[in-house]
Amino acid sequence: MASACMFSTPSSSSSAPFLLPSELLPSRAVKPTSLSWASSFPKLCIFGSFSNTSPPIPTLKKDSFIQAAWTRRSRGELAKRPNRKSWKQRTDMFMRPFLLNVFFSKRFIHAKVMHRGTSKVISVATTNSKDLRYSLPSLTDHNACRVVGQLIAERSKEADVFAMSYEPRKDERIEGKLGIVIDTIKENGIIFV
Repeated sequence: MASACMFSTPSSSSSAPFLLPSELLPSRAVKPTSLSWASSFPKLCIFGSFSNTSPPIPTLKKDSFIQAAWTRRSRGELAKRPNRKSWKQRTDMFMRPFLLNVFFSKRFIHAKVMHRGTSKVISVATTNSKDLRYSLPSLTDHNACRVVGQLIAERSKEADVFAMSYEPRKDERIEGKLGIVIDTIKENGIIFV
């Protein structure tokens, strides 16, 4: 593509030619070699007394903002700071503040809802309590799981807690008695997040 590019070297007595804007643009008779959007713009060649050195390449410092923004920790960083908590460990307490804890023993079922930030117990239900121990035929069957789930839901609502979470342990499935307790809590109007 032919383009009218003029440049002048700095000299004391030379008169630099003055170019009109129409002379800077390529003539319309020249057909473009490409049909892309970027090739439709006119190409201007502006030269001056510039040095041919390229601009310096910016380098990242060790403690720059970009490195600090990464959330995944490398093994080297983990080795340097083994006690530093991950992003989930630092924020999960505030995102899901109320945690359900269910424990099944051979004789009883215990369930409680705790506030993670303050470790305050919001509601408790167990089949070992006096009001349930003598009224239920079995303290560990599916009916007892439904009663515990219903009590947890009612007592949580009284404490103005309408959403909670449950974190299963490693290799723990939410089924059987645990599934019955959680489903009963959901049926009574508590949201699991």
